Amino acid sequence: MNQHNLIIILGATASGKTKLAVSVAEALNGEIISADSRQVFKRMDIGTGKDLQEYHINSKTIPHHLIDIIEPGERYHVDAFKNDFYQALESIRQKNSFPILCGGTGMYIHSLLQNQAYTAVPVNQTLRDQLDPLTKEELVLKLQNEESQSTDHVDLSSKKRLIRALEIADYLKSHTLKTVDRPPLKPLIFGLKNEIEVTRAKILNRLDERLKAGLIEEVVQLLEQGISKEILIFYGLEYKFIVNYLDGLLTFEELKLKLGTAICQYAKRQNTFFRKMEKDDIEIIWLDGAVSTNLLKQTIIEKVSINKKLTF
Repeated sequence: MNQHNLIIILGATASGKTKLAVSVAEALNGEIISADSRQVFKRMDIGTGKDLQEYHINSKTIPHHLIDIIEPGERYHVDAFKNDFYQALESIRQKNSFPILCGGTGMYIHSLLQNQAYTAVPVNQTLRDQLDPLTKEELVLKLQNEESQSTDHVDLSSKKRLIRALEIADYLKSHTLKTVDRPPLKPLIFGLKNEIEVTRAKILNRLDERLKAGLIEEVVQLLEQGISKEILIFYGLEYKFIVNYLDGLLTFEELKLKLGTAICQYAKRQNTFFRKMEKDDIEIIWLDGAVSTNLLKQTIIEKVSINKKLTF
């Protein structure tokens, strides 16, 4: 059997993945690496769903990485995540602990498994602004005129990915990407899945809890600290809708209804991305999110046992 050196627990928002990862980490002497594009930001706790209390279990705290590492307003991207992930991985291994990657940002997880070098290509906002007015058909034509191998296998149905492909091709005309030697990953990947109505109920219930916990007040504090509305809106749904509420564009009931609907739609997009990962030959062992955390933990421990052992 193959030996695995990483466990990955992924799932859409409100699927219960953090609680499960913490339970597994306690059983396996593990540490958690977050794969969440927003939890890297300090002081953005409620809106990004850090749920830091979940890392406390049986009177101890499970070590976790890539949470609260940069200031609000700073930009974070896939390549930065990859660099930070491998630093965290090395730190965990030096302590003879076991790494567990947990999160719902599929692009981050996928970037590690595919080891795509093009994530190092920086954003060219000027070029993006020039390309954005073009239709998908016009972007496809421009892409077909490029000779770079970077344009192979591009998703032609996505305008965002077409623009990114053209951005990469343009960069490679005058730059050469350095090859970065990374330690090989041999992950055992688990995904949490719920029925649509269960997911919706969990999302709406959690939204109510976060509003009561001070989600709106958190956004007000960030604005008072000098974080612009434009940047907050860029950081995701919760911040976008609450900024609109604070601007008087939404009533409180409209905020709850529209934000809840938008988060449900986001969860659907997350699951679509995970299915795309499977189409790229990434094996995900799906678990029923309705099952108790303890039983799910036991299932994972058994799978680890069947695969002989974990290696550091």
